[in-house]
Amino acid sequence: MSDRNPYGRLDLDQLRTFLAVYRAGSLTAGARLAGLSQPTATAQVKALETAMGRRLFERLPRGVAPTPVADDLAGRLAGPMDALEAVAGGASDAPAPVPPLHLGGPAEMLCTTGLPALAPLIGQGVRLRVATGLADDLLAGLRAGRLDLVVSSVRPRGRTLAAEPLADEDFVLVASPAWAERLDPGRLAAEGPTALVGVPLVSYAEDLPILRRYWRHVFGERLTATPALTVPDLRGVAAAVAAGAGVSVLPRYLCTRELSSGALVALLEPEDPPINTGFLVQRAGAQTHPHLAPVRERLKAAVCLG
Repeated sequence: MSDRNPYGRLDLDQLRTFLAVYRAGSLTAGARLAGLSQPTATAQVKALETAMGRRLFERLPRGVAPTPVADDLAGRLAGPMDALEAVAGGASDAPAPVPPLHLGGPAEMLCTTGLPALAPLIGQGVRLRVATGLADDLLAGLRAGRLDLVVSSVRPRGRTLAAEPLADEDFVLVASPAWAERLDPGRLAAEGPTALVGVPLVSYAEDLPILRRYWRHVFGERLTATPALTVPDLRGVAAAVAAGAGVSVLPRYLCTRELSSGALVALLEPEDPPINTGFLVQRAGAQTHPHLAPVRERLKAAVCLG
């Protein structure tokens, strides 16, 4: 924790219970982690809130949501508390088995780039458990202690998570060769999205998030169209576009091979394409997993999205 505790002397058992509830996301699950009954865990959290004079959790229909005060407290508690638990656990003559490292990230990046880079570590005794999904869900899992490391497309807020820039990815407007022949690149460059009226749009979500960002950044216009096809995986979007389903916007790293082979055609190459930064994120101050460093270094060496 910081050098000075602004809340005075606090009870260690209550702090331990608070951290368990914080990581679990509910009083019931946190009580199980702490080895307590739910009433006891609830009473300890309430007592800690009283001692601090601050609310730590907002009670929800299912679970609890931490307040900014809780985020700050958990960030200062996690490292020292984890170290204390490790010491209190004692030692035996036989070394304890290293638990799996839980890694989260976008399915497309992990499957195309991340996992091939990490594969050699498996032969060296590293055990991985991989979860894929949206950045907000994965970061919530990291805060709760369900994940050890996350590749995130957004920078997390607060002090409980530490983020390191991983790489930049730029986005490209693509179509199949057949569609590219039907579209006039000169007109597209001159008139912008007017040249794409009537062309089917392919997206990974109904609200066209990547396409809308591209339209706003490159064309300076708001995209209000409805997608002709949605696929909840950018690899599926790339395959559908290459097969002639229509036009889409993809991160360049995901379609570099198709662009090189001619299976996909870049309809525009603006001087200032939309760029998104990816981050490697872990819990701030958390006890380091013994395999965290090699996994991080492998990902940093392999993931060159820009």
